[in-house]
Amino acid sequence: MYKGSTVGVVVPAHNEEGFIGEVLDSLPEYVDQVFVIDDCSTDGTWTEIKEYVDTEVKQEGVTGDSAQQIVVADGAGTTVSESQTFLDKRIVPVRHQTNGGRGAAVQTGYELALMSGMDTVAVLDGDGQMDPNILDEILDPVVEGDADYAKGNRLISRRHCTQMSNWRLFGNALLTMLTKIASGHWQMRDPQNGYTAISATALEQLSLNDLFDDYGFLNDMLIHLDANGMTVQDVPMEALYGDESSGIRYGSFIPKLSILLLRGYVWRLQQKYLSRTESE
Repeated sequence: MYKGSTVGVVVPAHNEEGFIGEVLDSLPEYVDQVFVIDDCSTDGTWTEIKEYVDTEVKQEGVTGDSAQQIVVADGAGTTVSESQTFLDKRIVPVRHQTNGGRGAAVQTGYELALMSGMDTVAVLDGDGQMDPNILDEILDPVVEGDADYAKGNRLISRRHCTQMSNWRLFGNALLTMLTKIASGHWQMRDPQNGYTAISATALEQLSLNDLFDDYGFLNDMLIHLDANGMTVQDVPMEALYGDESSGIRYGSFIPKLSILLLRGYVWRLQQKYLSRTESE
């Protein structure tokens, strides 16, 4: 528990062998539950997750088959109805049978966190690029009631983005501009930053299954938050890169996402203004 709020952390992972175990081990003790979602990895990610869970079970002195804790979802973020019996564990491991994309993995984690009764839900990727030591800074705006949704911002100063390549900086700056227009969150920067926290109250108001499943999930999330009148706050953080590689290829990603953002922009205006006028 953190400042009187129960905290769940969603850890989406796809082919993060060699990273996921260290990420799970580094999470602060105040985190009440961890929902680690293996999005149908093709390497040893799932094995590493199970080995970590086995170690946790042994340390707790629990006997029996730890594999009974494993929850299997279908990759769409919706098949979690049979997972209630597993939600008394601190580490809840989930494996998608098909690859649904980062957004689908986060959606599965969000649904499980709501089923578990978490007050605040953070997302921290399984690739080791997000520093668990600043999780409290990501949580604070939400836990303290200053925002419905908080996200990291690596672009707030030159010092914070020194480890980002020029190509990443250009792509991120372009996507920031496009996402500001589409989402209406004009003070927001670094929309591709997946280090986030959201209140359960805000999550319950969103239709998770309507959100984009893949890497455009974060941008679509911002659009839906504004359409529902929810506030967003950026949290300064440094970019952190190691041996892992990014799954985003900006050359193909930006054109594809631009179409998504255009559709989202039109939808948001309809929801905020036309629908409201019709209801009145």
